[in-house]
Amino acid sequence: MIKIKKATLIFLIILAVVCGAAGLYSLQTTGLAAKLGMGGGHVLSDEQYQEYRHLSKTFGKADELRDYILKRYYVDVDEDALETGMLKGLFEGLGDPYSYYMTPSEYEQTMISLTGVYSGVGVTISAGDSGYVEVVTPTKGSPAEEAGIRKGDLIMAVDGTEYIGADLDTCAAAIRGPEGTDVTLTIRRGDEIFDVTITRKTIIAQTVDYRMLEDEIGYISISGFEDNTASDFKAALAAIREEGAKSFVLDLRDNGGGLVDAAVEIADVLLDKGVVAYTEDHDGNKDYYRTSSGRTELPYVVLVNEGSASSSEILSGGIKDNAGGPLVGVTTYGKGIIQTVEQLTDGSGIKMTILQYYSPNGSVIHKNGIEPNYVVELTDDCYDESG
Repeated sequence: MIKIKKATLIFLIILAVVCGAAGLYSLQTTGLAAKLGMGGGHVLSDEQYQEYRHLSKTFGKADELRDYILKRYYVDVDEDALETGMLKGLFEGLGDPYSYYMTPSEYEQTMISLTGVYSGVGVTISAGDSGYVEVVTPTKGSPAEEAGIRKGDLIMAVDGTEYIGADLDTCAAAIRGPEGTDVTLTIRRGDEIFDVTITRKTIIAQTVDYRMLEDEIGYISISGFEDNTASDFKAALAAIREEGAKSFVLDLRDNGGGLVDAAVEIADVLLDKGVVAYTEDHDGNKDYYRTSSGRTELPYVVLVNEGSASSSEILSGGIKDNAGGPLVGVTTYGKGIIQTVEQLTDGSGIKMTILQYYSPNGSVIHKNGIEPNYVVELTDDCYDESG
């Protein structure tokens, strides 16, 4: 059996795409063109051939350097670690903290986190403007909250290993671990740097909370979008209606996003039939997210802040452009891109940005955010039990 290493496999896949065929039997050069012997035969254009030569040169260089390292490095090299580093470096070259290669264990942890049930400390993190891993919010009642972790804290290291914003999911995977085990976070808060040791436990993400306020006003907060978020939101809306709510507040502050489909399903309850958002890919192809059913009869307002990101911006942008309800707060985070998560045959995986999304009116959300209808600056002491 012939073993093909990941780096070689990637080159062969790319070569097959460039050549426009699945099989490759022979290659001959004629002038500036290359002929491929595949059944009836295909001819590469000069442009395709030059692209092939560039790819061959690039990946050949990587293979040469790999061999050089294995032969000349002063101690024995872990080949698996070297290949993992090569693959991670391929994505790091994009300069996109949301696109990266994952080892099998990292991929497994990522998929577990998407279910909303995992073992960790209960903290939502993002790649902050500072370039470091930033705490968006600790989960209510979580070990992180009990240990005093705050919104805006920077996680500089996990168990002594340093991380930056570009290492976001690797950092998240390091924070997660078996229930009952300890993890030490190195926190930077202002000018102070200190360690916090936290015992992990099973976290069941309760992304929806609700209660009644005064004057027949209901309150529903959504902290993220997981598999069960849309159904929990519908249940919360039914509950406050039954308790006599004549209107309600939808709180999306510090909602770091999550599953786009969950956000669109909630928009289906809040908006009349129409477009919630649309995406555009590398080739300019557009895809539209639409609502299909009638909106709730209850009027509502939406609270947003600088921690409202990604899927929460899809929802709030759709609400604003469709005049579903006024947005109150400050400009949102500005993560207007969507990633795909794919598993490779060996159990490893990739997460890569493939789409940029826009509000129904065509506003660019990425790096701009959404400006609310009513700008209201909220200080930290506004984040209390009453919302």
